[in-house]
Amino acid sequence: MKPIIAITAGDINGVGYEIILKSLVNPHICEICRPIVYGNAKVARQHMQTLDEEYRNIQWNIIQDPKQAKDGRLNLITCYPDDTPVQLGVSTPEAGKASLKSLQRACQDLKNGLVHAIVTAPINKDNIQSDEFRYSGHTEYLTQQFPPLASSPNSPIASSPDSLIASSPDSLMMMLSDRMRVALVCNHTPIAKVAEAITEERILGKLSILNETLKTDFSSRKPRIAVLALNPHAGDNGLIGEEETNIIRPAIAKAQEQGIWAFGPYSADGFFGAGQYNHFDAVLAMYHDQGLTPFKALDMSGVNFTAGLPIVRTSPDHGTAYSLAGKNQAEPQSMLHAIYAAIDILRTRKENTELLAHQLVVEYVEPKRERRELPEIPPKRQYTENKENK
Repeated sequence: MKPIIAITAGDINGVGYEIILKSLVNPHICEICRPIVYGNAKVARQHMQTLDEEYRNIQWNIIQDPKQAKDGRLNLITCYPDDTPVQLGVSTPEAGKASLKSLQRACQDLKNGLVHAIVTAPINKDNIQSDEFRYSGHTEYLTQQFPPLASSPNSPIASSPDSLIASSPDSLMMMLSDRMRVALVCNHTPIAKVAEAITEERILGKLSILNETLKTDFSSRKPRIAVLALNPHAGDNGLIGEEETNIIRPAIAKAQEQGIWAFGPYSADGFFGAGQYNHFDAVLAMYHDQGLTPFKALDMSGVNFTAGLPIVRTSPDHGTAYSLAGKNQAEPQSMLHAIYAAIDILRTRKENTELLAHQLVVEYVEPKRERRELPEIPPKRQYTENKENK
C-alpha cells in the first residue's frame, strides 16, 4: 500500500500553494504515495491562475475523508470556507486562521491513523497565534499534539511498542540535506535567553534523541555526532565564556558514558569553514542561527524534520516568502524533498522497528570439554655432589 501523505497548505497569502502545486505535478510523486492537500480548492485555484498554463487546468479530487483518496489523483480536503480572502504577499488574521484549520484537521487524521505522515507548508508564526495556538512554530505545536509517551494506538508507526522513537521524552528540530544533518538544542529561543537555556540535562536529552533517530530513521548503526560550542573559539578555556567547561563538555562526557559517540565542543566558524561536518553523521548546534545559517548557505532546498516524535513530520526549510507570492518565482525543490524525506523516513523507521522486534538473540554457550587425567610426573632425580671426585 502506498503511504498516504497529508500536506497542509500553510499561509494562504504565501508561497505554500505554489510550491505544493509545482511539486504534485511531478508524476513520480503520485507513483510513490497518495497525497492529500489540506486546504481549499477555490483558494488553490486563485494561486493556480498566477502560475504557468500547465498548472491552471489541474483537477482536484475533493474528498471528505482520507479513505476516499485515490491513487494518481491530487486529493484535497476542504478545511476552511470558499470565501476566505486571499491577499497575496500580505499577513492577515484570516490567513492565520486558515493555516491553523488546515493543520488541526491534518493532525486529527494523523492521530486517527487515516494518514501516515504530515508535510507542512510554511506558516506565519505571528498571524497564527490564538487561544488554540500559543507556540513559536510547528515543532512546538506538534510536540504537544503527539507526546511520545501518549501517542495514538492507531498510529501506523507509534503503535509498535518496540519503536526506539516512542520512548523519547522530547522532540528535536533537525535540518536535512545531502550535505549534512543539523539539529538544535534551542529552537526559537531569543538570543538574549539562549545562554540560560543551555543546560547539561537539555544537551544530553537532545543528544539522546539525535542518536536514536539517526539509528532508527536513517540507519546509522553507530552515528558520530559533532557538538558545537556556544561561545567564540569554544570559550578559550573560560576566557570568553564558561559554558563549554561547566555545561557542554560534561554533557558530552555523560553521553559518551551512555554509548553515544558525541565529540566536541567545536568552534562553529572553523567547524563549518573547514568542512568538518563531512566527518560526522549529524551536528548538534546550540541555537537556531548557529546551525541554520551555515546549513542554508550550503543548501536552500533542505528539509525540516521533527525528530523524537512517534509520527513523521517534515516541511520545507523556508518560510512564507511573501515577497515571492503570486509571482510564479518560488522554487519547489525544498517541498519536493520534504515529501520524499517523509516517505523515506516512514519506510526506514518501519524496517528498523521490525528488525528490532525480531532480532536474533545470540547466546554464548561454553563448550564442554572432557577432563583428561594427566600422567603422574616422576619426582626429580636427586643429584648428590661428590666433592671427593672433584
